[in-house]
Amino acid sequence: MNEQFLNDVVTGLSAKTKKLNSKYFYDDEGDVLFQKIMQSEEYYLTDCEYEIFKGKSPALAGVFIDQLKSFELLELGAGDASKTKFLLEALVNRKADFTYMPIDISGSMITYLEDNLPSKIPGLKVTGLNGEYFPMLEKVKTISSRKKAVLFLGGNIGNMDPDDALAFCKQLHASLNPGDYVLMGFDLRKNPHAIFNAYNDKAGYTKAFNLNLLKRINNELGADFQLADFEHYNSYDPLTGACRSFLVSLKAQQVNLDGQAFHFKANEVIDMEISQKYSMEEIYDLGNQANFEVVETFFDSKEWFLDMLWKVT
Repeated sequence: MNEQFLNDVVTGLSAKTKKLNSKYFYDDEGDVLFQKIMQSEEYYLTDCEYEIFKGKSPALAGVFIDQLKSFELLELGAGDASKTKFLLEALVNRKADFTYMPIDISGSMITYLEDNLPSKIPGLKVTGLNGEYFPMLEKVKTISSRKKAVLFLGGNIGNMDPDDALAFCKQLHASLNPGDYVLMGFDLRKNPHAIFNAYNDKAGYTKAFNLNLLKRINNELGADFQLADFEHYNSYDPLTGACRSFLVSLKAQQVNLDGQAFHFKANEVIDMEISQKYSMEEIYDLGNQANFEVVETFFDSKEWFLDMLWKVT
């Protein structure tokens, strides 16, 4: 049994407002469901960043090659690298001296990348790291002393509330050295309907994705959640930029886990995930407070999404 997983779930369900950590969404079934979410008609984020990488990768590759020469390209939460492949191809075509080091909590995704990317992009060197971001960044220091370029894409910074995002960026800065680079993806504030619909896809993949975490807790930790007794709910507040996902208990019920009973009132919620949306001013503020220097910004054609290149100073 994964003791950290168990401890985090027990702590979350014991809180005044019940909460589960979104990092645990990603077991094998969760990986598949998230791929379906990204391919859904409503989920614009993937298409926007895909467009950026398809069009801007040669320019970005040029920056890395000119400034870093020989380096490690790290990706936090790499997933299937469907967007990153454009940058990898551009770097290999330029004969860049680098190794791609995807970091992901999903072992199946790391295996997939190590097994498939080198055959799809001949000449690419891949060293996968299965684990959490900062421990793996520390591990990289024991493997290589070369400069680092870190990718944190997909708007994943939005999975933290603004205070946690700032703490994360400060910790990321502290984990790197002067002259290293970070490319971070931000989902920008836009029409609230577009944002709301992105997390309420008609096919129900987001609902299944949230409920799958309860299923995982049952399977791996021995809980007895009744999935039919919970319903997915999403909200977006355009004033704060916070898009939140919840599971709503449809009745008064008890869930048992590790010898403990957790009681739910009818209509009580579990806080599942935040997807924070940013204004340009908020993005610049975040970078400045974490002591990054803004180098360049890359937008999609609708200016719905932004990848910002920061330098560690």
